[in-house]
Amino acid sequence: MMPDRRAFGQDDTVRPGPERMLLPTVREVLRMDPVADALPEVLAGEDGLDALVRWVHVAETADVARLVSGGELLLATGLGWSHDEHALRSLGRELADAGVAGLVLELGERTPEAPAPLLEEFRLAGLPFVVLHREARFVAITEAVHARIIDDQTVALRARDEIRELFTGLSLRGSPADFIVAQAARVLRCPVVLEDTGHQVLVAENVGDGEAELERWEQRSRAAHRGAGEAGWTLTPVEARGMRWGHLVALPGEPHPAGRSSVLEQAAVALALSRLADRDEEEWTRRSHVALIGALLGRRFAGDGGMAARFEASGFPVAGRVLAGVAVRTRSGRVESGSAARALEAARAAGSDAIAAAHPASPGLLVVAVSSRSGRPGADAVADALAGGDAAVVGVGSDAHGIPGLLSSVEEAVELTGRGGGGRGRHAVVQRAESRPLLRLVTAFGDDPRLQEYAERMLRPLIEHDLANDGDLIEVLRAYLSHPGNRTRAAAASHLSRSVFYQRIALIEDLLGLDLDDGETIGALHAAVLARRIRS
Repeated sequence: MMPDRRAFGQDDTVRPGPERMLLPTVREVLRMDPVADALPEVLAGEDGLDALVRWVHVAETADVARLVSGGELLLATGLGWSHDEHALRSLGRELADAGVAGLVLELGERTPEAPAPLLEEFRLAGLPFVVLHREARFVAITEAVHARIIDDQTVALRARDEIRELFTGLSLRGSPADFIVAQAARVLRCPVVLEDTGHQVLVAENVGDGEAELERWEQRSRAAHRGAGEAGWTLTPVEARGMRWGHLVALPGEPHPAGRSSVLEQAAVALALSRLADRDEEEWTRRSHVALIGALLGRRFAGDGGMAARFEASGFPVAGRVLAGVAVRTRSGRVESGSAARALEAARAAGSDAIAAAHPASPGLLVVAVSSRSGRPGADAVADALAGGDAAVVGVGSDAHGIPGLLSSVEEAVELTGRGGGGRGRHAVVQRAESRPLLRLVTAFGDDPRLQEYAERMLRPLIEHDLANDGDLIEVLRAYLSHPGNRTRAAAASHLSRSVFYQRIALIEDLLGLDLDDGETIGALHAAVLARRIRS
């Protein structure tokens, strides 16, 4: 993720207006007891009743427009108004131009009905014009509204202090970006997304099971930044020292006492400090890839469509693409810091997209998901780029379509890295799914509960023995099946002496009641071991 260097004062972020929780609306004022008791009736501007009331002002003079600054709800009896039609129309236009929230007129002997010219101007401007059919105490109204405004502002100040304390604490503790975004989503009770400057999703928290919020993310985000997007989005830049790394985006949700924009701004400051502390331009992208690979392999998604939306929002096209998994097992047992970057660069050079991260359960295994427009150039390019250096075995899964296919291909690639001890010299052994038809069959049906039930039934005696005795019979069987007809190589793969290995095989045959020299038995057990390993 490359940041943008910003000129001083340059900012194209959509800025939200006043926070609803800080100010009452005209509609809410009309429901307050001092107003409701006077029997209010809305004669014009019903669509403007949700306008925010900044203050309440008693206005009896004809030149009141020059005394207001916008957002005021005016109270009047009409005593100081002219009866001239032109003057009344002029008053209406001046009040509309001044941006008042509305006008409340108490009817009485002096003004038994709303002046038609003034009412017409309010109707044309879409401003609320309300009449009171009973006498009202304007002092009680102003006290009630102002108390509400001051109380809300006090609550807001307290809430802002709590939010500032929360995100300052996260900054001081060095919390990672995903946790900071998760806290922002928890506080706001709505989906919150951290995107880079290219509108690709890096972190998404509190999205629904279907993750529909992420569908067509780039197009929707770009529209929101232009001010032409969906209502209710709040956007805040993540930047410091003239560098912008992305934006925090809060999707529609309930108001917050501190203000949604204030919460996002504090979270953005924490993210900027975290980013400065990392001093690594690719840190956020790397964490995003780790989360995606972990969610895919851990099957932490409710539906294929939702997972596809998350991948595509992160810049990994799924629809209409040929997908494949590549996995690399290293000699050192750890993934080099530059391996993922080499994989991504190789995919880009081949006209493909990719995400790469260490396997969540195997730190010495790099997993790469590749998305190509057609054929296998991306996966092959990634495999070639990673076959040198510390790589021992490279596994390349089958071509696939959609999230289930990608998962199967990645699992194939991971399983393939367990076959073979590694290449000679500095070049790794490359294993391809095309040479493992049984593996392809098992991964294609890996989510079928009948296959999992079959694997459990076949291997249960060995599983229970290993659990009771901290044993290794499953792994010994796997090594045996990976080197059929060559017990010497199988023993070496198990890191056991031949005599101990033969004892283990004899125990496996006794527990299973099967002959491991029978071809059909070997095939059945191999399918069961593959199914169990892929699901583990």
